[in-house]
Amino acid sequence: MTSVFDQSPYPACPSGFNLAAHVLAAADRVPDKIALAVVKPTGAQRWSYARLKQAVLGCATGFLDSGLKPGDRLLMRVGNAVEFPVAYLAAIAVGIVPIPTSSQLTDAEVQVLIDMTDPAAVLHDGITACPDTVRMIGTVQLSEWDGLPPAQVDYGDPDRLAYIIFTSGTSGTPRAVCHAHRAIWARGMMMEGWYGLTENDRLMHAGAFNWTYTLGTGLLDPWTKGATALIPAQGVEHVQIALLLKRHEATIFAAAPGVYRNILKSDALNLPRLRHGLSAGEKLPQAIRDAWHTATGTHVYEAFGMSECSTFISSASGSPSLAPQSLGWPQPGRHVAIVGKDGTVPTGETGIIAVHKSDPGLMLGYLNQPDETATRFHGDWFLTGDMGEMTENKDILYHGRSDDMMNAGGYRVSPLEVEAALLTHPDIHDIGVTDIDIKPDTRIIAAYYVADRDIDVDELTTFAAQNLARYKQPRLYQRVETLPRNANNKLVRRALPDQATL
Repeated sequence: MTSVFDQSPYPACPSGFNLAAHVLAAADRVPDKIALAVVKPTGAQRWSYARLKQAVLGCATGFLDSGLKPGDRLLMRVGNAVEFPVAYLAAIAVGIVPIPTSSQLTDAEVQVLIDMTDPAAVLHDGITACPDTVRMIGTVQLSEWDGLPPAQVDYGDPDRLAYIIFTSGTSGTPRAVCHAHRAIWARGMMMEGWYGLTENDRLMHAGAFNWTYTLGTGLLDPWTKGATALIPAQGVEHVQIALLLKRHEATIFAAAPGVYRNILKSDALNLPRLRHGLSAGEKLPQAIRDAWHTATGTHVYEAFGMSECSTFISSASGSPSLAPQSLGWPQPGRHVAIVGKDGTVPTGETGIIAVHKSDPGLMLGYLNQPDETATRFHGDWFLTGDMGEMTENKDILYHGRSDDMMNAGGYRVSPLEVEAALLTHPDIHDIGVTDIDIKPDTRIIAAYYVADRDIDVDELTTFAAQNLARYKQPRLYQRVETLPRNANNKLVRRALPDQATL
């Protein structure tokens, strides 16, 4: 049996389409319903669907009145504030191309992105780091534009450029990922195959407004369905989220694995309205999944995706039990395969997880990098760079990034497998594993752990021997204060060797 998932294709995106209009369509049906609540222990700021649509289309008029025109690019330097999604949708509504960026970037890093994308202007909150090399539009103007007459929406080919986001390049240089308006249409497959999202849901996302995971899962998707989005206000601690989930009757909760870990440090979790949790961004450790289920009685469903195609593999309510290493199944409507050097591989063999070029959520390409875009394809398959294995049941077992895979003693080992085993040690809070050179032609597995104390090496060696095959066991253990992570809180394994003391 070949490692290919190909069932009925998802319905085609309509012609004459606009991403922002698709997201805001519920405003005409349920104008008075709460679309967004920014919540904190002392209260909430609430936006109805009617207010949200007015703010977006009024802001769109403001952008046009300011001199921007369809096709212009707008780099966004905005912190964790509601102005972020409003401006993002406003730009797309009238054909301006927004470019969201992480608020954690420095002036020098932002200048690199400006040079790459040549924006007509930068939307700036006056606080987030940004070099003064491009025309600035202040977010303070957005509130003044709320009352402007609504702009006329720019409808057109669903394959035309809608927005640009950045992803880390394997060389260390960011890549500008271009997405079409149809990207929001493709998210319907994850709403059905991962969230089980309906208009009656109240979905809380623990991330910031300006994180793409929050923007999609936490805001655009609930609004597309006519549901209510709940976002913790800036400054809310993870340990306070359980209270907010209960108080605001959240039915779905979305967060990165580390947030679940921190919430579990809270007192007893009483979440009677919660149906399930969602996790993405990095592999969810089985220990956290089990602890959450024990504490809340609800499951956490995981999804796999990337900046170039969002999430397209996931587990969901009603799915059979999964092995800890499984990501779940390709969502209904997807066309997914495991690809080797000669094409798709047989079931049970390891290769690169790939999505078919016809997927409506797949990027248009990397901005001004046609050769780089072409290298990501193997025939009709877009290669994710993540290693996986398709079982006979069509679920996908994850074996880590192809460039994170370790080679120690001639064996290829997934760092995720080693990390998952060692995280079950009661004194280890966080861990990162990679392989390092100790002398020419000799590589060993090294584990960098966060703990309250230095754990005796013999204790760790014995623990590893009880949980891992010999060739998977680390030969070096190093206690560190923190692990290197990027702006999206993903572990940067290639930075781990810098912390070694041999």
